[in-house]
Amino acid sequence: MMKGTSASAGIGIGKAAIVEETELVIKKETISDAAAEKERFQAALKQAMEETEALAKDLATRVGEKEAEILNGHLMLLSDPMLTGEIENTIAGENACSEYAIENVCNMYADMFASMGDELMQQRATDMRDIKTRMQKILLGVSSVDIASLPAGSVIVAKDLTPSMTAGINPANVCGIVTELGGKTSHSAILARALEIPAVVAVEGFLNSVKDGDTVVLDGSEGVVFVNPEEAVTAEYEAKRTAYLKEKKELDQYIGKPTVTKDGITIELVANIGKPEDVDKVLQYDAEGIGLFRTEFLFMDRNSMPTEDEQFEAYQKVAIAMNGKPVIIRTLDIGGDKEIPYMGLKKDENPFLGYRAIRFCLDRREDVYRPQLRALLRASAFGNIKIMVPMVTCLEEFREAKAMIEEIKAELDSRGIAYKKDIQVGIMVETAAASLMADAFAKEVDFFSIGTNDLTQYTMSVDRGNDKVSYLYSPLNPAVLRSIRHIIQCGRKEGIMVGMCGEAASDPLMIPLLLAFGLNEFSMSASAVLNARKLITGYSIAELQAIADKAMSFVTAGEVEAYMREQQ
Repeated sequence: MMKGTSASAGIGIGKAAIVEETELVIKKETISDAAAEKERFQAALKQAMEETEALAKDLATRVGEKEAEILNGHLMLLSDPMLTGEIENTIAGENACSEYAIENVCNMYADMFASMGDELMQQRATDMRDIKTRMQKILLGVSSVDIASLPAGSVIVAKDLTPSMTAGINPANVCGIVTELGGKTSHSAILARALEIPAVVAVEGFLNSVKDGDTVVLDGSEGVVFVNPEEAVTAEYEAKRTAYLKEKKELDQYIGKPTVTKDGITIELVANIGKPEDVDKVLQYDAEGIGLFRTEFLFMDRNSMPTEDEQFEAYQKVAIAMNGKPVIIRTLDIGGDKEIPYMGLKKDENPFLGYRAIRFCLDRREDVYRPQLRALLRASAFGNIKIMVPMVTCLEEFREAKAMIEEIKAELDSRGIAYKKDIQVGIMVETAAASLMADAFAKEVDFFSIGTNDLTQYTMSVDRGNDKVSYLYSPLNPAVLRSIRHIIQCGRKEGIMVGMCGEAASDPLMIPLLLAFGLNEFSMSASAVLNARKLITGYSIAELQAIADKAMSFVTAGEVEAYMREQQ
């Protein structure tokens, strides 16, 4: 047995198909005709864009628009005039061949993205390297591995899979993926989940332990892989696969059912989205609204800021699609940890403690914040939009944002433009400061949404992207649990809705505790909604109180986790 990282749930049993891409050797060849070389580069660029566009269209048809957005992001990189301009400048300035110019410029951008330490930027680095290789292969006449033609029952084994390679997989023939590199949030992992193919990534040295045709058994939920296991092990995992598929099918019965506990308490079960296209999945999995719309994705993968009208159209589209169901839209959360060149942001020494989110927006009121707030208010006329302010640490920040909203309301009134007069304005509680002051905030805001990813990070002083200290990063840590319970108690005392939009909202070990604490709303990825509904409807909140009291008596995360596992 070998251990890796769970990337896509499910059990895969099949024959190893080792996918090895040809290693490209890029040398700096001197050219004599820069104009002709630029034409050669442009021809390769055009072909790469056509191939990517075809792949994106195919993926949109087979899987969905949301998943195709990953490859549409590649198209935006390929059409970025800054990128292509720098490649052409390198060709002309250094009399260098296209392959070398592409290598030089794309690596520079990829290294810049990778150094930012942000998950989203790490994905941009992978995307940049993917398009680099694609253009170079076209120039060198090297064919890519034809993953689409693998035989039925294949388990793909590779050093790593790029998004474009993963997008070409035929799920009917591939029953699993194992890679030596990669992470749970990589674009290839996201695509594997969308294609519903079990996947385990970051299995160190796996290629040395397997050859083509070997039997491979993998558990994408637990992150374990076996090569040529004994019959008893294969039989055990075949039984697990049958049980997993049966359980998955049974979740369909929860579509259309209300999210009500056994003792009659109604819970709001909603979903997180990043783009208007994500609404399709929200509706497919029967979420009761949207608990977090991350608006920063509207500002990324482009060369200039979205206009107020562009933002309005995106927010309006989501509001109309949700047909009166709540849509909580978070105002822009960018800063030193997210690179958006046209914003002119300087690199922060401590990006997560620096110039980001509400701090940035209040500093850039006229060109960034006011247009976004005006777009949100205009869109609120078309549905049940609520505005959420992120990264708040003190009441002054919220009051300033609220005052701006009131100013814009008066402006819209004077112009006769419709908006939701009683629009709710709340905050994302994700800092220790906001948690400690939750009683004061609860008197002034319309709702709380607890962001457990950052709340855990800030409470435990742990960079969640640093594997050296990741063992400290757990929402089950008593310090984090006490903070969550306190926030909920403060909100409930003032009669406001308290929700959660961090990863913990869908964690089976956390759900019983959150119900006992009195959480009103659970927001999660759309695909997790039905399982959460199944769990919530099986609990009686009154009966959970004793379990929560016992859990809160422990003083280590390990003790809490062990106890909650016993209660499953």
